[in-house]
Amino acid sequence: MTTSPFRWSFRAQFLAGFLACAALIGFALYTQLHGGLEPCPLCIFQRVAFAALGLVFLLGGLHAPQGAGGRRAWGVVALLPALVGLGIAGRHVWLQHLPPDRVPACGPGLDYMLEAMPLTGVIRKVLTGSGECANVDWSFLGLSMPAWSLVWFVLLAGWAAFAAFRRR
Repeated sequence: MTTSPFRWSFRAQFLAGFLACAALIGFALYTQLHGGLEPCPLCIFQRVAFAALGLVFLLGGLHAPQGAGGRRAWGVVALLPALVGLGIAGRHVWLQHLPPDRVPACGPGLDYMLEAMPLTGVIRKVLTGSGECANVDWSFLGLSMPAWSLVWFVLLAGWAAFAAFRRR
């Protein structure tokens, strides 16, 4: 049996997607706890999207449907959190590239907003962004952490689609 990803089973591909999501969340937590990088509200939402995507990958990998219809259903379900995360990361990257005079003012922390506002209000407020979301505190190869998140959401969405819709 070859180890090419094109020969991997649906189960192996989805479990690899889960491991990638777990590694990304682990890296984010490492940079927070050991690197001193406090996540902004949009970063936290991206973590939630990675966690949701990872959960779908895990459940799909454990279920491992035999039929094409089941694999496609898991692929569509996996694409939902991937696309949501892609949108959040894209918004975050957009905020980071705004001219300084167009950056929104800093808002209250996520903890305060969750206590003081209904959940829909919190989501709306976070997605409009605030000044702390425009800061670039970390970069690697010229890309900020939200830009890397955007890249990973694109890659993981493609991975889910490939695993679910390729011919067997």
